[in-house]
Amino acid sequence: MFYFDKILRKNMIITLLPILFAPLFPSASAAQALTTVPSVDLERYAGKWYEIASYPQSFQKRCHCTTATYTPSPKGFVIVENRCNRDSASGKPTSIKGKAFVVPGTGNAKLSVQFFWPFTGKYWIIDLADDYSYAVVSHPSRKNLWILSRTPRMDAAVYENILARVKAKGLDPAKLKLTEQR
Repeated sequence: MFYFDKILRKNMIITLLPILFAPLFPSASAAQALTTVPSVDLERYAGKWYEIASYPQSFQKRCHCTTATYTPSPKGFVIVENRCNRDSASGKPTSIKGKAFVVPGTGNAKLSVQFFWPFTGKYWIIDLADDYSYAVVSHPSRKNLWILSRTPRMDAAVYENILARVKAKGLDPAKLKLTEQR
């Protein structure tokens, strides 16, 4: 019985040590929850956005000149139309339409986007210019990241400042791929 108690205590200590010491080592503790902007005016957010950079996604493979257009619907959701040119900037245009639904109580900063029923994706606006000239969108898991602009090109200083804020939110700027725009 003594041997069993000794093993049990040893296993309990080994199990509890990481839990007890995790707060002392930020890299060992759980990642901080991703935060969004406090609020988004969907009328100002509406319109055409150019993708400046993004984490590569299988559904965007071979896309160039990617844009997203958001149009408020009288039915209370936002119509989303994503467009790109396949294989090159002058390639065949392709598009997909979907719907975005505001997550209640989020100040319009969190949306649930649906391109194929019943599947939805989380669309969190984590950075937004005061004048709505750029937006940064991610997923709470940080597996997606898009940097969007109202124009096909973004000032380098603005882009670098966005990268610093993205990094501070626990996303990896090195995983971003610049999007070719015309």
